[in-house]
Amino acid sequence: MKILFITAELAPFAKVGGLADVAGSLPKALQDQGHEIIIFMPGYGLLLDSPLATTSPRIEPFYVRVNHYRFVPGTLYESKFEDLTIWSVTGDVNFRRAVTSPEVYSFHRDDYLYFAQAALEACEESGWMPDIIHCHDWHTGFLPPILRTLRGDKWENIPSVFTIHNLAYQGEFGFDTLDAVGLPHDLYHPEKVEAYGSVNFLKAGTAFADQVNTVSPNYAHEIQTPDFGCRLDGHMRHLHAHGRLHGILNGIDLTVWNPETDPTIPGHYSATDLSGKLINREALVARADLTPAENRPIFGMVTRLSNQKGFDLLLAAADRLFASGASLIVQGLGDPWSAGELRRLESENPGRMKFFEMYDADLAQLVYAGCDAFLMPSAFEPCGLGQMFAMRYGTVPVVRHTGGLADTVFEDHNGFVFLDQTGDDFASAMERAVATYQNPDIWQTLQLAGMTTDFGWEKSALEYTKLYQLAISDRKQTLAQV
Repeated sequence: MKILFITAELAPFAKVGGLADVAGSLPKALQDQGHEIIIFMPGYGLLLDSPLATTSPRIEPFYVRVNHYRFVPGTLYESKFEDLTIWSVTGDVNFRRAVTSPEVYSFHRDDYLYFAQAALEACEESGWMPDIIHCHDWHTGFLPPILRTLRGDKWENIPSVFTIHNLAYQGEFGFDTLDAVGLPHDLYHPEKVEAYGSVNFLKAGTAFADQVNTVSPNYAHEIQTPDFGCRLDGHMRHLHAHGRLHGILNGIDLTVWNPETDPTIPGHYSATDLSGKLINREALVARADLTPAENRPIFGMVTRLSNQKGFDLLLAAADRLFASGASLIVQGLGDPWSAGELRRLESENPGRMKFFEMYDADLAQLVYAGCDAFLMPSAFEPCGLGQMFAMRYGTVPVVRHTGGLADTVFEDHNGFVFLDQTGDDFASAMERAVATYQNPDIWQTLQLAGMTTDFGWEKSALEYTKLYQLAISDRKQTLAQV
């Protein structure tokens, strides 16, 4: 199949969260199965100016009709990175100004409306028509309704799939959104693009896409409940009842996340020889200026600072963590309150804790490789890639039983799991990890179970292929009923 893969993030160029890692690795797995992939993304300076990719203008000037009265001139670029083909677009929305990852989401509603129209226009102008369109998260949410209502016969046979990476981010705007993109007002309806008085990009994408999926089986179940549905649980139950909601577990790129060959870490190792892991531990201790207690683990976190990631639980459990003799390293950016509290913990526990308030991809690799255990006390976690990265590097995860964490980490097999969203339950799980760490044979069993689990994309890519085929079948059936 020819697949148009539309995303606002792409590793290694523009990375804010797990979406970037998926967008950078799933297309490779799909190509390995024989599909032809074009990735479409905003023309960030992060991509266009990157020495990692070979980039040149594909169409210039490139005109995009955003609505009945507004045409936007810009440039359509083509980049080559490894085996990937990337199309990206600039215009008066000036995506190019994003030269750091935190700037990726500094754009506005109309920029994403332009982005959706530009994706379809790029295919038409290039003479490359996909067999399926794969949209990711709310920034691409208006592409499916545009596809079905504005683009005419040329696109009527082409289905779309919409992947929800995080239901908490939905893109809610005013009624005038319909006019801004030239859509009819009758789409402002609870079964279409309206939700609780707003035009909702994510709901629009999921309502009009032929098939919808989340990034783990458990999260697909959770979002049908009020606790995790972010006010769209009824809509999610409706999709599931009609066979349009699925859960496909994310994978990781095993060639990038490989402790045997990773060029960013000082010590290489494998499941058959773990000795090199100690080299990374020593390098991390030196970098963090730690004095870890003997025979006690170093816990690590690499994450966005937000309540979703469980920092309220970490702060509640901190006293018991340090009382156990363990050390802690946290790397991340985000919520100012969480950052302030982490700085306080660091000042109160010199030599036992280090807070790296930064984005540094190489440092993150060292944390994954150098820590003994990895903490993910998430309130919710659609899939979670951190636990997979950690296990790949022989770092044992301590996680809450939610979302994709529940699909990948199991007590007494490859990690430590707690259920209740409380500091006490989290502290108990960390104390179990500290106790187990003092038995090297049992600890190594946990390490090897994680390192030898196949978290690659091959199986999940096959599931996406089946989802694409289902979407194509559904589109044909829909047209036959018209």
